[in-house]
This record gives sequence, C-alpha cells and structure tokens, in this order.
Amino acid sequence: MPDQPTPLPYLIIDFDSTFTQVEGLDELADIALENSPEREKIVGQIRALTDRGMSGELGFAESLKQRLALLPARREHLPLLVERLQGKVSESIRRNRSFFEQFPGRVYIVSSGFREFIEPVVGEFGIAPEFVLANTFTFDKDDHITGFDPDNVLSRDGGKIEQLRRLHLTGPVYVLGDGYTDYQMREAGLADRFYAFTENVARPAVVAQADKVLPSFDEFLYQNKLPMSLSYPKNRIKVLLLENPDPRAAELLRQEGYQVELVPGGLDEDELVERIEGVSLLGIRSKTQVTARVLEAANRLIGIGAFCIGTNQIDLTECLKKGVAVFNAPFSNTRSVVELALGEILLLARRVPEKNALMHAGKWDKSAGGAFEVRGKKLGIVGYGNIGSQLSVVAEAIGLQVFYFDIAEKLQLGNATRCRTLAELLAQADIVTLHVDGRPENTNLFGAEEFARMKPGALFLNNARGPVVDVPALAAALRSGHLDGAAVDVFPYEPKTNDEPFESELRGLPNVLLTPHIGGSTAEAQRNIAEFVPERLMQYINTGNTQQSVNFPNIQLPEQAAHRLMHIHHNVPGVLAQINQVLAAHSVNILGQYLKTNEHIGYVITDVDKQYEPALIEKLREIEHTIKFRVLY
Repeated sequence: MPDQPTPLPYLIIDFDSTFTQVEGLDELADIALENSPEREKIVGQIRALTDRGMSGELGFAESLKQRLALLPARREHLPLLVERLQGKVSESIRRNRSFFEQFPGRVYIVSSGFREFIEPVVGEFGIAPEFVLANTFTFDKDDHITGFDPDNVLSRDGGKIEQLRRLHLTGPVYVLGDGYTDYQMREAGLADRFYAFTENVARPAVVAQADKVLPSFDEFLYQNKLPMSLSYPKNRIKVLLLENPDPRAAELLRQEGYQVELVPGGLDEDELVERIEGVSLLGIRSKTQVTARVLEAANRLIGIGAFCIGTNQIDLTECLKKGVAVFNAPFSNTRSVVELALGEILLLARRVPEKNALMHAGKWDKSAGGAFEVRGKKLGIVGYGNIGSQLSVVAEAIGLQVFYFDIAEKLQLGNATRCRTLAELLAQADIVTLHVDGRPENTNLFGAEEFARMKPGALFLNNARGPVVDVPALAAALRSGHLDGAAVDVFPYEPKTNDEPFESELRGLPNVLLTPHIGGSTAEAQRNIAEFVPERLMQYINTGNTQQSVNFPNIQLPEQAAHRLMHIHHNVPGVLAQINQVLAAHSVNILGQYLKTNEHIGYVITDVDKQYEPALIEKLREIEHTIKFRVLY
C-alpha cells in the first residue's frame, strides 16, 4: 500500500440503518417495552413511522414527534441500547474499521437520531464527539424520556440541510445514507454526490434519487480507490446456482454479500456458455456439464461447488489450467444413500416392486415364491469409500455377511471380508451394490460379462454413477431370469428437468426399483450439502484455504494477520524463486509462505507486511506461467 493515504472527500454518513443495521429508536422501543403485552403493537407502529419519515411520505419532525410520543423509555435503557447497537454495526462498516481510524476529521456522522446512543457506538471507530451531529433527548425529573431538544436544528424538517450548511466544508462532499433526508442534502446543492446505502434496507424512493447505489461500504471504497479491508467488494461477486440446491445455499451466499442468481434445472453446454460470463462462483449438481468450452467462456470464474459427491461432470484438469478451484460434498449425503440402498435390498428381497405393481393392477398374489430374508445372505460391495464402508456397518448389523472389493487398499470395518478381485466377489455375493466414482475408466464397469459372473438369482443395485453400468446388458440379465431383481437410482442419461420424460430399457420390468437420482435427496442431506459447499467456497475466497478441494493442492492456512498474496501458476521450476525475487526487490517482509503443487499447478500463499508499493502487484502478475493472482487485504 502507498505510504500516504489517498486524499478523501468529506463523508457525511447517516447512522440509523446505514452505520448500523437497525433504527436506534426502534431498538430503544423494543428494550423499553420488553415486558409489556403491547410491545409488538407499539414497536410496529414506531417502525412504520420510521419508514414513512425515511421515505419522505411524512415530514421528519412530525415522524420524530409521533415516535417519541409512543416511546415509554427511561435514561436507564440507553446503556442497554448502546450495547445492542455496538453488536449491530453494519458488517461492511465493521470490517473497514481501520478506514475510519486512518482518516480522522474527514468523516461526519450527521443523524436525526440521538447523540446519547450514537456517540459511544461511532467512538469505537475513532470518530470523535465533535464529528457527531445528532439530536439530544429531554428528560423529566424521574429520568423518563420526554422528547427532544427543539433548539437542535436536526430536530426540524430540512435539519440535515441546515446542519451541513453550517459546517462550511470546502472540497468535495459525499453523503451516504438510506433515507430521503440524506438525499435532500444533495438536492440542496450542498453535496457533490449522494450514495444510497442499501446493505440493510433499500427504499425505492431514495434509491431512485441516488447518484450511486451502495450494497456495501466496500463498494464505496472500491469505487473511490480508497483503502479497504477486502481486495474486492463482495457485492460484485456473482454466483450462479443451478439445479435447485437447498435454499440454505443461496441464503448463506447472500448473507456473505454475494449476488446470487438461481436457475432451476440444469443447463446444456450452449446455455451455460451464454450465462457464465461475469460469474465468479458456479454451483451445480450432477446434470450440468462443465466442459473446456464452458471454462473458456468463464472470464471471472474463481470456484465451482458441486452440491453432490461426484465431480465427473466437471473437467477438473481444465479447471486447474484456468485456476478454478472445485469443491464437492464428499460426506454430506452418505447416510441418506446408505439408507436408500438398505431399503432397496430389503424390498427387492421380498419382491415388493413386483407385488406392489400387481396390487395396483387389482391382482392379489399372496405367494412366498422368490422372497427371502436377508439375514445370513452375502452382500458384495463394489467400492469401499465413504458410502460403501458405512453401508458395510449397517448391513452387518441386520445380519448380512459383507464382502467388498476396491482397487485401493481400504481398512475393513467390522467383520467385512476383502475380495482380491471383482470376479471373486461376484462369484459368491447374493446381492451386489455399486458405490464407485464416475472416473472415465469406470464407464461400463458392469456389462454383460460381469452380470454373467454373478450368481443366478442374485440382486443388483446401482446408486453410484449412471455410466458405470451397461443398462441394456442389465435389462437382458433381468429378462433372462439370470438376475432376480435390481434397483437403479442413476442413469447414463438423466432428464435435465422434471418435465422431460424418462426413457430406459428397465422400465416395465418386474422386481425392478427405479428412482430418479434421489440417493442424496433427503432434507438432512440437502441441508448438509447446502451448508458444506458454500462454506468451502467462502473459505477459499476469503482466506485462500483449499482444504478439501478435489482438484487444487490442499492447503489449510493459518489465520490471516496481514496482506495475503495468492499466486496460482503452471507447475514449472523456478516460479517460487521469481516470486521471492520480486518481493525482495520491493523490500517486502515475508511473514509466512506456503507452497503446494500437483502435476498441473503450483499454489503459493505469501503473507506480507501491510506496507508495499502498488507496482509490486503488477510485477507479481507479470511473472511467467502465472494463471491467476489475488490479494486478500
């Protein structure tokens, strides 16, 4: 950063719903009426009067008079209000506390609220009492609040205009606020710009009059090239969420300050190429394919969140080449898939799909033919990862003998038996269930040859990935009677929306359970995924932490103490040395440095002192083989 701060215009900042998230008098009413049965009614009336006054529907003086008449507050309530307001400072104001400390004498709080609660709140940000211009309460001998000082100019209609006129400020004056009285200072010609601050409340009549709209204080600092705590305003980070993840995902991302756009259903490649420009974060499930062509069109993409376990729908290698980190939810829906698989095993063993169809057709077929208990039977689990291993434990608890096969060495749980080959497992299993990933080499992992190796009368389940099974071969094995039943939740091609018809060779076959990719579709799983994936994406953006990324080198970083420089580059020799040469040439002190590589990229995190020249950033971006470079303030 430059040694001398950028010259700053005079800032006139409103307090209620701008510096803080709430209206002070509304909160005071809530405190004063804590034990009153009329609390909700009176607080509602006060808030309605506040809104009318702030939007210009009601004269300010009249609004203030009516609100105070409804307010049964005492002096003793004010310390409680101050404490509450200190916890309700606007998030973007709070994170830029150092900005206010850096520019003493250039920021005025001009408010129609009251000094008694404003001064101690803004004082924590280095704003001195003489720069707080506000109303004052009047009290009776018993310390009840009786009203306001009528001699204070801010208690009158047009009071902010007169107050600003009396300041005699020379130089540019910018007003930040949420109310009509804030805009009036610009309208009177006393301010050069009016910024409608909408982080907490957006009043259409006020927004319509603004020179600029500020979703956050970060945006004001960014537009005016002033020092800020973030390298980029969060409100400028666009998020595109596809395929209807749980609403909690959008809620968390919006709470972080991001712009979130929701698109129901999946998008094909052409549609996604059209929508991806300007998007920083993309959220998908299993239907949307993120191809090299999509990534080429993604000019601002930083990260992708897969709201599911699988990531085979994403070109992970191309993401690496573009410096795009990918995160998924490897554990969040494990239990849901396990429970579905267990239910399918029990239903198939009792031939429930077949019996159910007959009953719906009006046929009573009370027969034990082909039905069996699962106790003592052999369950073969292909893929002993998170889901396969948990299914192993649950299945064993109800009496199944568990055998498993995995290409990687996995610790067996309980009494499960590891098979050395897939053929060994297929030859002895009464029930075979797939829990493998969607990597290309697993395409058609199960075809005619594998089904032929299974025991006659065996049951087959696929809750893994659609392409791992040759569906026509499975249908043939079922029609021939070699297999006694199947349950399939995933398919090589799946409809993009609920309106598209489902076509499959498995439709209409007896003792076959078909479900529309609902293995993880439980309220608990979707909620877990919707919290886990956004948290990983936000951690990556806010701190550079890549822990649990499926494609980036995994680095768990310590808490950021200063500026953090994040450099993503092609994995070639000498890049780290070049980074350090640039830092040394600019006399930058390194507080900590972390490097991790994989076969495609290197990821370097460098924490440095807060003081550095802007030219340093350009030099780091110019280093050969750089893919992406970011700074966290």
